[in-house]
Amino acid sequence: MNRTPETPVLSVQSVSRAYGARQAVAEASLTLRAGEITALLGASGSGKSTLLRLIAGLEPVDSGEIRLGETLLSGTGRTLAPEQRGIGLVFQDYALFPHLSVLDNVCFGLKGLPRGEQRSRAGAALGRVELGERASAWPHWLSGGEQQRVALARALVREPEALLLDEPFSGLDAHLKAGVRRDLTQTLRAAGTATLIVTHDAGEALMMADQLVLMEAGRVIQSGTPVDCYRDPVSVAAARLLGEVNVIPVTVEGGAARTPWGPRVATTLEDGPAKLLLRPHDLGLAGGGIPARVIGRGFAGAYSQVEVLLGEQVLQLHLSGPAPSVGEMVSVRADMDRARLVAL
Repeated sequence: MNRTPETPVLSVQSVSRAYGARQAVAEASLTLRAGEITALLGASGSGKSTLLRLIAGLEPVDSGEIRLGETLLSGTGRTLAPEQRGIGLVFQDYALFPHLSVLDNVCFGLKGLPRGEQRSRAGAALGRVELGERASAWPHWLSGGEQQRVALARALVREPEALLLDEPFSGLDAHLKAGVRRDLTQTLRAAGTATLIVTHDAGEALMMADQLVLMEAGRVIQSGTPVDCYRDPVSVAAARLLGEVNVIPVTVEGGAARTPWGPRVATTLEDGPAKLLLRPHDLGLAGGGIPARVIGRGFAGAYSQVEVLLGEQVLQLHLSGPAPSVGEMVSVRADMDRARLVAL
């Protein structure tokens, strides 16, 4: 079925799943669209892997619905088998069969077709992931990145309408990740498949995704583009999922928040306590700021990480220039255009 990027391919509507008294997923919703990569991001135990299993059909939902187009895949009392869903799944460990060649691993997804057609389609799928010359190799001959591409070819050869990837880079060495991530992103965009990537790595999610879905304690707490989620988090938890953030207690009164750097408009918040959010790179050292004492520093390559004590508040700064010495008094300024206010 041909779909435009605006057409929902897969929709998850208010899905819940509990194990006894523990609510693993609670009223979670998301939408996958053709040609888009969606990253499902959350810390360990947030429910993201359980939600992936529900979408894949590996577990039933307790309530809510999962649909592929107009087809009901999961609902109360209904769970369509994984192989009947039209959804591809790439496991965290790639799950390649060690006793089968690369080509036969990809053919495994085409059971029921004539052998010649299997090999033809599998060879074409390997060509799309640039592994055509490795068709006769055994999985243990391949690098981690190559194994991942074989698993991807096996999932894509069935031409699924949606594709699920569970922590696709967790088994790779750090120096390999950038190249493998670039190759995988290019392959997924060329395939035009609606893709969901489950990850706990904020950098991966921000680099790859068209849309983010942020989870905490089984709930979706924010969805949107990477830029919107990063720059305009709806809560402290959402902000922290996407990187370091300074959380500063403030008071809202009469539509304005009293902050160390002066008042800030807060017309959307009720009077009372709130939180001011500032990323470490939104703070700098310059005259006319707020006095603070340096209590720690470290070199992080692209920047120096500096820890200061401002009153009773400990703040993290990322500075591109030389770091001041521990114990030195400095003047801290904030880019208040990038600051965000959230309710408690």
